[in-house]
Amino acid sequence: MTDRNPYSPDAPIPARLRPAMEALGRVGRDLARRIARGPLDGRLDRTVGGNADGDAQKALDVLADAAFLAELRGTGIRWYASEEQDDVTELDPAGRLALAIDPLDGSSNIETNVSIGTIFSLREARDEGVASFLRPGHEQLAAGYIIYGPQCMMVVTFGDGVQDYLLDPATGLFTLVNTRLTIPEESAEFAINASNYRHWSKPVRAYIDDCIAGSEGPRAKNFNMRWIASLVAETHRILVRGGLFLYPRDARPGYADGRLRMVYECAPIALLIEQAQGRATDATTRILDKVPGSLHARTPFVFGSTSKVDRITAYHDLPEQEISALFGNRGLFRV
Repeated sequence: MTDRNPYSPDAPIPARLRPAMEALGRVGRDLARRIARGPLDGRLDRTVGGNADGDAQKALDVLADAAFLAELRGTGIRWYASEEQDDVTELDPAGRLALAIDPLDGSSNIETNVSIGTIFSLREARDEGVASFLRPGHEQLAAGYIIYGPQCMMVVTFGDGVQDYLLDPATGLFTLVNTRLTIPEESAEFAINASNYRHWSKPVRAYIDDCIAGSEGPRAKNFNMRWIASLVAETHRILVRGGLFLYPRDARPGYADGRLRMVYECAPIALLIEQAQGRATDATTRILDKVPGSLHARTPFVFGSTSKVDRITAYHDLPEQEISALFGNRGLFRV
């Protein structure tokens, strides 16, 4: 690691958050270089174990977690909570901040050269470590992600709009390129894993059926479906182009609350989305009002352009007899 400030000097970062943000930027910059080297830097995609939720850990997951943990010491962070660890780690007893992080989101895509990322969230620390994170998402001080793709970018909010930084490979600096990123309201894209159609609830199936019906259906519009299986990449596309992301609950064992983690993934992304004038829910309830029951609690997740998220909520608000009729008339595989 290098001590050089990874941000351009005029980066508008709140003073008390700057040491932690600089540490995140340093690690992100170094990870971007390492990811770009791919197999020249070792088999970063090899499976080396499992995390607290039973998901396979790649070598890069473990490497990224260790790098962030080491670099964040002495930056004002008291509690460090990582998706890759079972429990909270105390870094500095005098620190006043708590940081939640998914060190490497989308690691299943490492070997396919698809964009992956880091998701992070900063809160006020409480005396008890776990209690610092089991709070409503609207209490976050800052949230953001680093996306490792054709361009390495950091997208972050400090509670007053969304800032967009680009890592310049020539200087090694994250340079501010957008001071107020806003989600476009009009878009003809939605993202969902359609292979799970048979497991979805009737409201979700009815909504997707209406999109797939295109210009001849009730939406009178043709849509494109996207699915990258990298939350950071999906979020970045929606921030830039608008649209809708859905990871709903479904009927499979272990999917009653979806698969995405509230603390490490959904709350930070939800804050970014709302600060960019979008909306984020679990299909009915605002994500930032929800309180996780545990560090690794999951939630269904729907976010994107405001009108599209509201439409999903409206489908869920319909009485059972109405949604059953709606679904019956517009089945995806009906001839």
